[in-house]
Amino acid sequence: MSSKIRDTKFDFVKHRNKFFAISLALIVLGGLAIAIFGLNLGIDFSSGSRVDLQSDNKLTTEEVSQEFDDLGFAPESVTLSGGGDMAVAAFKDELGKDEIAIIKDHFTELYGAEPNISTVSPDVAVDLAKNAFIALAIASVGIILYVAIRFEWLQGVAAIVALFHDAFFIIAVFSILQIEVNITFIAAVLTIVGYSINDTIVTFDRIRENMKFEKKVKTFEDVARVVNKSLVQTLARSINTVLTVVFAAAALTIFGGEAIRPFAIALLIGLVAGTYSSLFIASQLWAVWKGKQLKKKKFTPAESEV
Repeated sequence: MSSKIRDTKFDFVKHRNKFFAISLALIVLGGLAIAIFGLNLGIDFSSGSRVDLQSDNKLTTEEVSQEFDDLGFAPESVTLSGGGDMAVAAFKDELGKDEIAIIKDHFTELYGAEPNISTVSPDVAVDLAKNAFIALAIASVGIILYVAIRFEWLQGVAAIVALFHDAFFIIAVFSILQIEVNITFIAAVLTIVGYSINDTIVTFDRIRENMKFEKKVKTFEDVARVVNKSLVQTLARSINTVLTVVFAAAALTIFGGEAIRPFAIALLIGLVAGTYSSLFIASQLWAVWKGKQLKKKKFTPAESEV
């Protein structure tokens, strides 16, 4: 490779403001959707009860709902899983001991298997929500430290902005579609965090390598040239990698049971948003911040290496 990176016809940095504007517009729309519709919180985060039923025969949501109606109960939702021989009924309120006993006796006699009933109190729901937030916060801090040590702190901050960008879009779509948010949703978000930061790290690593071939990096134009070249070099890899997972997530969404569908949908949304943010948000933000840093401090070529 020559010591001077050649200009590329794909000028991603030139259109950075368009990328920022698109993301900003979607964030505003997503924020309005969350404010208007809110989130459809499952019992994991809002308290309530969950009844897991199992039968030797195929079940239908209408059949299960009718059985609960006959007992005088009205579940918020009934979903099928396990190929149709399992059903999950969710209640927004906690079931009492007498109510649990009635349900167990009825469905044990009806299906020949005792249902598994779990309840989440408001205190437990608050603890779960708090722990989920702490998990995301710890992951974010760890990512900043890792990227800052391996690369530089500006790239660490850019990576975190991209991750929040991805997580927000998942939340916004779940709010618009009113898909239930439960503990598997947190698992999906953490999974997306891993995929997104992997894409971002690959891009930043290529930027660092290309910076070493530059004799002088003193202006924003120099940084932009390196970023454009790096994005072109990693674009095919990023798209091919995410497509393999998108196909798997799409298959789970279409053919998977109701229980796993929210997880698969969250993966699909996050994978698309993660690839977009890694290529067009994180790297562009770093280019802008790095250009301002070089302009302010007038780094020497040696100091400007990543």
